[in-house]
Amino acid sequence: MSSISIAIAWCLAWGNERQPQFDITVLQEMREALNKNNTKEVPEAVKAIVQQVEELQSIKDDYFPPTLDELKHQYSNLWNQTTKIGLVYGGATKVKNYVFDSAKIQEIRGASGLLDRINQIDLKAFFNDDYQPEYKPNLYQAQCTDIRTWLNDNFHQDFNLSEVLIPQLIIYSTGGNILAFCPTAYVHHLADAIEKRYTYETLTANSCAVGDTFRLLEIRFGLLKENIEDTPWLEWYHKNYQKPIIQAYFGYPKDENERLEVFKTRKSFNEITTKLAVLFNQRRSGNHIPGRKTTRRYPPMFETHPYLVRDGGENHSAILRVDKLARETSFSEPSVRKYLFGDRAKDGDPKEPQWYLDCKLEWRRGIVESWVDRFNKVFLEKNQSLKSKYYGGINPKTVQIAQTLTQVSNASNGFIAYIYADGNNMGGYIQKQIKTPQQYQKFSQDVELATQYAVYQALAENLHPHTLKGLNEEESDLRNGDLIHPFEIITIGGDDILIVVPANKALEISQMIADRFEGILLKEVNLVEVKPQEKEKKCILGNYKLKFDKPFEPNKIHRYQPLNAKPSECELSTSIGVLITAINTPIYYAKELINQLLKSAKERAKKLKKVGYHGGTVDFLTLKSVTMIASSVKEFRQEALTKKSPQNLKLYAAPYTLHELRGLLTSIAALKKAKFPKSQLYQIRSLLERGKHTAILNYRYFRVRLKQGKSELENDF
Repeated sequence: MSSISIAIAWCLAWGNERQPQFDITVLQEMREALNKNNTKEVPEAVKAIVQQVEELQSIKDDYFPPTLDELKHQYSNLWNQTTKIGLVYGGATKVKNYVFDSAKIQEIRGASGLLDRINQIDLKAFFNDDYQPEYKPNLYQAQCTDIRTWLNDNFHQDFNLSEVLIPQLIIYSTGGNILAFCPTAYVHHLADAIEKRYTYETLTANSCAVGDTFRLLEIRFGLLKENIEDTPWLEWYHKNYQKPIIQAYFGYPKDENERLEVFKTRKSFNEITTKLAVLFNQRRSGNHIPGRKTTRRYPPMFETHPYLVRDGGENHSAILRVDKLARETSFSEPSVRKYLFGDRAKDGDPKEPQWYLDCKLEWRRGIVESWVDRFNKVFLEKNQSLKSKYYGGINPKTVQIAQTLTQVSNASNGFIAYIYADGNNMGGYIQKQIKTPQQYQKFSQDVELATQYAVYQALAENLHPHTLKGLNEEESDLRNGDLIHPFEIITIGGDDILIVVPANKALEISQMIADRFEGILLKEVNLVEVKPQEKEKKCILGNYKLKFDKPFEPNKIHRYQPLNAKPSECELSTSIGVLITAINTPIYYAKELINQLLKSAKERAKKLKKVGYHGGTVDFLTLKSVTMIASSVKEFRQEALTKKSPQNLKLYAAPYTLHELRGLLTSIAALKKAKFPKSQLYQIRSLLERGKHTAILNYRYFRVRLKQGKSELENDF
């Protein structure tokens, strides 16, 4: 049986009460017997339950009963099942407010890493699913045991909560959210535990979790009435589909066949998750949830006083002052946790520094597994050609993690680039294509895998270890001459990416991330260089290839050599915002601009989707000074980069499609190879104000005078 089938069987065998309806040893034997490659027999007491689960999973994907009478006749055992199944959904909310609370990169890195650890390790440990990286088994074993001890100490009623939960119950736990099955009586307790864990570890991060119970048939056919016969079905829908409220829920079908399809799409497991999403938003807004005894758990409020020392972030009162760092620092309890988790001076060392131990605070950071560890040991070790290209003969053990953004900027003359990416059409794909828990699980795994490996490949292809030089920094243990990885991965979660790279490689990395993301999902790009049997294990992804129903019209999409453009073939893509700026730009200001650039890129992707383009888009901005933009990126472009004399001129082309960005990079490379003077580029731009034809004539005249690189410029322009 699949893990989803085992999860459903476990919930049914447990029953609706706090005490399991069978002895707990019977449930454990059933679980072992249902595991793959196990030859044990299912205990006689639960065979009927297992048969029901097998019957549910045997329903073909394309089957949909035209009437409820047929459903009752075909699957009477499932129809009469009274034991319900719990489903819990939750995770962190208002993540950016917590992560960017501080302006210091070490605390930002620590805040993001702490949230990631809770989602990937702590919550999975609730379910006895101990996260163990491939390169170091048992790394988190002791820590996961401590997490379960905390869970049982705080949520013990009749049973330890960790005894109620098994690994197979987790559908997914990625991107800062978790969706999992749960025995009915423990749904709200598990939701409370998820919320409390975030607050216990972070103190100030927002989180929310909700749960509900559902019938067995609802897993396959969506929400049903208490009396199933009263559920509105196809006949009712055909009579009422034109009503606005019905259209808002089911969609806007054009004909009878499409009406059947939209109804079938809605009446699936997706309808259950939609209900949980609604409950999630209600609880996050502070509303009461039926059946939930606990009120919304907001993070604690830290009182302040005008004469107290603050921590410099959210102005929480400082509780300790440390003079053993590069500079004297005041910490509140939330900020010191972020600092400790972001500390990479002793990479991966779980032991806290002595100054923290001396302050007698009880919180411990545990294992700190950095993104660079994963980049090295999970990706490069399995891609030896890329490892050789990235290190170029340098001993990997001599390369250290950059501790500050100043060190990253050292690889690009004091400039860095923030790259912020988010997936396109994720919600639409889920609504139309995801209809079962198995598909949810597979989809989340595929997207997470494609996102991580797209970033890893882009970094390995475009960067190399950098030797620090001209550095005058006191906040770091690194000195001039030391080798560093010239990038900072703040987060890679689900379909979200936030990284910092040297400014001179930002566009190449952004273009490759978006391109590789689609390529991996389409199986055009191999994830790792491994043996065939391992590749089969790692690279089997779902089918994300587009089904084209319209002819491809590149002239309506691309502004650069449209006839050479290939149609985007993946249903999912990525929009990216890139801010290239000096190292002295405040992080809180950069965050606002990068959000605007990502929003602009996503708006272009939505517009182009109407004319048949489903690929990625990239918007970027070079910020020469902090005072360059007084309001928003959109207003700056309208006022400073748009001219109306003698014709309407837009002196910028962003956002770009991936083909256009590839063309821009190719053109820049051609100009560099031809040694085209920068002064002439500025002159061409100034001549644009006299008209496009005048600027073109001036460019062609100067191109004829070039001594080298003529062919490259002729081919690329």
